Amino acid sequence: MRYFFRRFMFFLLTLWTAVTLNFIIPRLQPGDPAEDIVRRLAGQNKAIDPAQVHAIRLMLGIPGGNIFQQYIDYLGLLVRGQFGISYTYFPYPVTTLIGQAVMWTVGLVLITNIIGFIVGNLLGALAAWKRNSAFDSFISVGLSFVGTLPYMWIALVLLFIFAFQLNWLPIGGGFSETSTRQFSWDYTLDIAQHAVLPAVSILITGPIGWIMGMRNNMVQTLREDYTRLAIAKGLKPWKVALFYSARNAILPNVTGFAMSLGGIMGGVVLVESIFDYPGMGRLFFEAVGNRDYPLMQTILLFTIVGMLLANLLADFVVGLLDPRVRKGKN
Repeated sequence: MRYFFRRFMFFLLTLWTAVTLNFIIPRLQPGDPAEDIVRRLAGQNKAIDPAQVHAIRLMLGIPGGNIFQQYIDYLGLLVRGQFGISYTYFPYPVTTLIGQAVMWTVGLVLITNIIGFIVGNLLGALAAWKRNSAFDSFISVGLSFVGTLPYMWIALVLLFIFAFQLNWLPIGGGFSETSTRQFSWDYTLDIAQHAVLPAVSILITGPIGWIMGMRNNMVQTLREDYTRLAIAKGLKPWKVALFYSARNAILPNVTGFAMSLGGIMGGVVLVESIFDYPGMGRLFFEAVGNRDYPLMQTILLFTIVGMLLANLLADFVVGLLDPRVRKGKN
């Protein structure tokens, strides 16, 4: 119980620190969002009327006063579940915008994360079992090279080949402009077609981290006495690989997978921006560009809380699976 209590207290301390940083960091950006809005309406080369700026600040509810009072008000709003009105999409609350975007990101990032985790760990375990073979060399060297390629470059290449040149898949967006936007087989197929290129661009490099991590961990577990004993007993190779070696080697990846799921709220900013995919990543990119503090802070807050909760859950799961962790032993 002491292990779980310590992890929970560490979670609370980290959460308070994250909330505080989430309040401070957006305000370090230069400029005033109200002035930006007035400048866009009046024109870049025209003088700004201070009265218009003041009116915009009152309309948007941009906080005034000293920074400490703003921080207290910010914590009070969080406790009441009030996250404010978006500056960019006034008068919509930020929760409405996030609610519309989050399902797109969950559908894209969650599915690709699960596929990448399963495929990556299976390939990593197979490479470790067949270490020093041609397959292991391909996994270790070939995929290491592919892993150096950035998401943005891969996404642009896929977009150029399959959307512009071959015209097999849509250029961008989450659905066609001519779609009925009503639940049907045609609408579901249309959404799936728009998600293919973003998903593939993620899956090309996404599983590589799981592959390399699983391979390295399993190489170590294959040298343990319990694995050698299982081999000496004459157990079938697939049983030794899965139930003795891979079962223990996958434990570090469980924490990483939980944190990747917790980060779903943040989306994949570059990929969603390139494909104009209506998810959390694109919404966050727009919030940063427009200095939309309420929207930016809420997305960051949900992402941070999701990652912390996922990390806490992973700590609990690992603690239950491995008694050495609870007892503080290696």
